[in-house]
Amino acid sequence: MEGKVRCQYEKEVAVVTGGNRGIGLEICRQLAANGVMVVLTARDEKKGTEAVKTLGAHGLSHVVFHQLEVSNQSSTARLADFIREKYGKLDILVNNAGIVGTTTEISDPESFQQELAGMVGMEKLEWIRKHTTEPYEKAEECLRTNYHGTKIVTEELLPLLQSSSHGRIVNISSYFGLLRFFGGEELQAELNNIDNLSEERLDELSELFLKDYKDGQLEPHGWPAEGGYPAYKTSKALANAYSRILAKKHPELCINCVHPGYVSTDINFHTGNLTVEEGARGALILALVPKGGMTGAFLDCTEVAPFV
Repeated sequence: MEGKVRCQYEKEVAVVTGGNRGIGLEICRQLAANGVMVVLTARDEKKGTEAVKTLGAHGLSHVVFHQLEVSNQSSTARLADFIREKYGKLDILVNNAGIVGTTTEISDPESFQQELAGMVGMEKLEWIRKHTTEPYEKAEECLRTNYHGTKIVTEELLPLLQSSSHGRIVNISSYFGLLRFFGGEELQAELNNIDNLSEERLDELSELFLKDYKDGQLEPHGWPAEGGYPAYKTSKALANAYSRILAKKHPELCINCVHPGYVSTDINFHTGNLTVEEGARGALILALVPKGGMTGAFLDCTEVAPFV
């Protein structure tokens, strides 16, 4: 019949950003094993296609690849068009794509791994940090990917999530995104005061951070300055605040953040003490949360925890 609206896809549909490896790939695997149709996205087409083939070889056929550059508006728009055309809705969005925003110099990877093998968790992190630099360009890229990328993807896919009878957003966060890492109490308080915080203000804070980073003014202005990774910590804290603002604005959706734990992946040179299966547990709890379930929350692995 002319003008008839096509019926929505019967299965639940999920998008996982950065789904070609590590925790992202494991989340794709577990969602597909739960009967969800998964759109696995990655920047690199070859790696993304290979990841889908790998899952297919394990009998998980309900996975398709779509190329995505999270910080690129037109790339995200193409993904939204694809989902709208093919499925007519989106039930689950997992914002997993992220970078640390550092450069680690390793001249001999084999001896690097051998040295790490004799250390425990925090020792490993400290040792990696000593071999790590954080140039301004990397800090900028970190904010653009982890904070702005999460926002761009979410805003573009929001109408499709609202077309679902039960839309869920899961933002893969980090313990490093907690507000306790901010040196300034005023900044901590502002980022925790969700009733008075706006998305525009978060964008302003992102710009202010980068300016202070460039000017060497992180500590005087209350940004995370101790223990390294200031851009990563700030990007995750801003993404957490964005999640909370969104959860308040859209009570019909379930929007939550999760720290997966210290998982052994490429991003930390496989120094983590958890497997990817263990690291994906919290994300799966939130991705499959029942209608009317928790929203605006932060999970530390699988337990509800404060954002501070």
